[in-house]
Amino acid sequence: MKLGLYGGTFDPVHLGHLLVAQAACEEFGLDRLCFIPAAQSPFKPGSEPASAKVRLQMLRLALAGQPRYEVDAQELTRGGVSYTVDTVRDYRRRLPDAQLFWLIGADHVTKLPLWRDAEELAASVEFLVIPRPGEPSVPFPAPFRGAMLKGFPLGVSSSQIRARVKAGLPVDLLTGPAVAEALRANRLYL
Repeated sequence: MKLGLYGGTFDPVHLGHLLVAQAACEEFGLDRLCFIPAAQSPFKPGSEPASAKVRLQMLRLALAGQPRYEVDAQELTRGGVSYTVDTVRDYRRRLPDAQLFWLIGADHVTKLPLWRDAEELAASVEFLVIPRPGEPSVPFPAPFRGAMLKGFPLGVSSSQIRARVKAGLPVDLLTGPAVAEALRANRLYL
């Protein structure tokens, strides 16, 4: 089985995330793709994302009716700082024969050697890189391996969506109507 693992805060999840998931599945023949919301990103130590409950709700709304995708809340359940290697170890234990792919933003490629237990991580997964529109691709530092996604680069980010909500601007076309309604109902990012 080819399994995609897509970690992040998803604060909020948006159509760019969904397009990346679709591109990864199509380009690399993934059988399944798991969205794994982080409890706390090691790369954003000062940030306080929306509550785990609300981020899970938004992910489930965004992925409703998509049988290839699922939400894995293990990092939220574990709590504390979310390290990729801990999650990968869990998947290796449960699915030892699966070929694992971890989706990352292009801005993280050069930082991979700084990730916790980097050598183990490099041996355990292939990385699928999400390009940033207008930015050149960078090579993987040794011993990491992977490929750049080709499809659907969308210049939208969760921080842009939070800023639009705070400014009173619509986000329905960026998040999908169900997630936009959840943002309004939970009065997030105001």
